[in-house]
Amino acid sequence: MNGDTVTLVQRPYTEIVPDILTAVVGGVVNEPISFDIKQQLYPLKEPAADLREITGTQAVTTGGQRKLVHHTFLKEVDYVFDAGRNSVFWLDGGQWPEDETVFYVDYFRPVSGSPLTDINVGSVTRTLSEAVAREIATVYEQINEAYRSGFVDAATGQSLDLVVSILDIVRLGKDYARGDATFFRDQSISDGNITIPQGTLLSTTKGEATFVTGELRTLQRGQVQISVPIRASDASKGNAGLVKAGTITIMVQPIQGIARVTNFDATLLATEDESDDDLRARAKTALRAAGKGTIDALTRAIAEARGQVLEVWDPNSPPAKQTAPGTVTLLIDAEAERLPALQVAVDQVRAAGVQAALVGRYVFVKPRLRVTVAAALSGPGKEKVIREVIDAMQGYINGLTAGSPAKGEDLLAAVKKVKDASNPVFLDVMAWQSDVGQPGAETLVDALLSAIEAAPAGDEAALRSALTAVVTETASPIPTSQRIPNRGLVQGLTGQPATVDEIRSGKFQATTPGADWSIVLDAEPADILLVEQS
Repeated sequence: MNGDTVTLVQRPYTEIVPDILTAVVGGVVNEPISFDIKQQLYPLKEPAADLREITGTQAVTTGGQRKLVHHTFLKEVDYVFDAGRNSVFWLDGGQWPEDETVFYVDYFRPVSGSPLTDINVGSVTRTLSEAVAREIATVYEQINEAYRSGFVDAATGQSLDLVVSILDIVRLGKDYARGDATFFRDQSISDGNITIPQGTLLSTTKGEATFVTGELRTLQRGQVQISVPIRASDASKGNAGLVKAGTITIMVQPIQGIARVTNFDATLLATEDESDDDLRARAKTALRAAGKGTIDALTRAIAEARGQVLEVWDPNSPPAKQTAPGTVTLLIDAEAERLPALQVAVDQVRAAGVQAALVGRYVFVKPRLRVTVAAALSGPGKEKVIREVIDAMQGYINGLTAGSPAKGEDLLAAVKKVKDASNPVFLDVMAWQSDVGQPGAETLVDALLSAIEAAPAGDEAALRSALTAVVTETASPIPTSQRIPNRGLVQGLTGQPATVDEIRSGKFQATTPGADWSIVLDAEPADILLVEQS
């Protein structure tokens, strides 16, 4: 379940009551107003005597994920009613709605014409309104609960049992042994992060019992070992899953970078049934495991995400394209902005323990600009201007076709269209190209020239050795996910590397090594310097 599927509105009782009471006395309910973080004053459509309530949307971060939630703002803390201008004024230091969202205002009219005016606590009008609001809130919650029960991420209890039954998965009872397995790093192979996937299959030394890992764990760089919770598999249900310490030593499917595994303690039968979180995670693992692990599965996942696989390097390839066991590299053709989504799609279908890397023919361009803004612009307003400047450049870059250069004058023209931004000037422009295994002639020539200059004069053996090393290292056919700096891709009008004056005046272009390469904008807020008008 995600933000696109959650379409029902959550209306708590504390929100419904004020809406009903405002409507009963002839006020305006839920007048929609679009919020712009660069603006603090928002006029109302009709004359108002006072504000009753404002609700809207705020962003919260939970578990590392950012999502929008409904929020009720506080009068005199977050906002005030500006009677002279008949407007809502958002206060500095208070909580504001999320930028580019809609907030809703309840307010009283100066003359309502309603015969009902007493909405104080204990009045007949308020008592009846609260009773009706309670029933409405209950219906909202019942409808939302029925809706949530149809999703693996939101269903609980018996509803979750019914959802996962489509995968022939049943909640595990107390008769499945549980314990912990410790994985040890192979120091001679890997010093980076190593992921232990959920559902990794383990076995005792003699194979009399099997177990699976219950959670995804990551052995961080520098860590020698990590403990992962395990449970008995369906084949080792009951007493068959009770094994002694030190007997779980086999990884049925090896994980690159892991030397060995063992259990320091004996396994024990569980004290309670499988939790909703564990059942939910197991169902997702089973779904992802269907049809994964093959090159065809990886290619299909990329195609479904609107990408194209151009070339593959894996352990079964010919020697010139052969990668290390447990690693796969795919050269793809896709817009750079979709590369993260493609990597996620591949990670969901790759086999446990296999590292799949995606590379593309991209030139990464980082422009650094100075932009002038009004002195009265608020802090959040300045942050929005920076985002809009980056978005404007991104919009121009997105319109380029493969092989087309990004022209400095066109980038400046895009930035000048941003409201509240003026006099943009390039301070610097840097460029990198993807390492796709066989670097272009320019890069190879530069490396050869450097080797020749560094070799001792008159020493033919040393020169031959230096050139051999360059050709061997530079012409490696296996791509990496690294970027190769290439300032020569930023060219002036003469086709030579752009000078400082050409960059500052916008008389340059970021080029590509070939017609099948694409320009990618690599800009972040720190690259935009804002100066206030004097």
